[in-house]
Amino acid sequence: MISLSSLIDHTNLKSDALHSDIEVLCKEAIQYKFASVCINPVYVSYAKSILKDENPKVCSVVGFPLGADSEEMKYAEARFLIFQGVDEIDMVMNIAFLKERKLDLVKNEIKKVVEAADGNCVKVIIETSLLNQDEKALACNTVMESGAAFVKTSTGFSSSGATLEDVRLIKKVVGNRVDIKVSGGIKTKNEALEFIEAGASRIGTSRGVEIIS
Repeated sequence: MISLSSLIDHTNLKSDALHSDIEVLCKEAIQYKFASVCINPVYVSYAKSILKDENPKVCSVVGFPLGADSEEMKYAEARFLIFQGVDEIDMVMNIAFLKERKLDLVKNEIKKVVEAADGNCVKVIIETSLLNQDEKALACNTVMESGAAFVKTSTGFSSSGATLEDVRLIKKVVGNRVDIKVSGGIKTKNEALEFIEAGASRIGTSRGVEIIS
């Protein structure tokens, strides 16, 4: 049976996160056997130096939290992260372009990040709180057509985070073709389990220790 801890991305994306905070995050990830630590790009090499050959992966972000960087900037950021040793990338989709139905541009930027990731896992944040139902489905289909591994619900920095309704909708659209990551406001074990039952296979949260404990 898969343990809940192995589905958690132990997260600290705060702008005022210190080296000491990242050290604690990494040591907790080792202790509780979390899937990864999810951190800002500036700390990737530091986290790698702590985790070394331990099981938790290092995840970082591209175009975070607005998704409004150019395709070229996202590609360059992804390449830099791979050079630093990152194992997984959570990128923010260009939300405005999706709403304007500039789907070729959205697909291209995701494809460029997937290319830059060089075989490493890419999760695409669609920021569900900013989309209507049709746009959520459109975003999911765009992610699937672009070669990414996950649809991720939220940055955790917008108006709201993941909802069970959103996860059920995403699961209905994507089936088993890509995985689902939820994030934003998940605080308890029961909440995490409800999201997993709804179809999520990864939980992004800053409260991993509380959830497991």
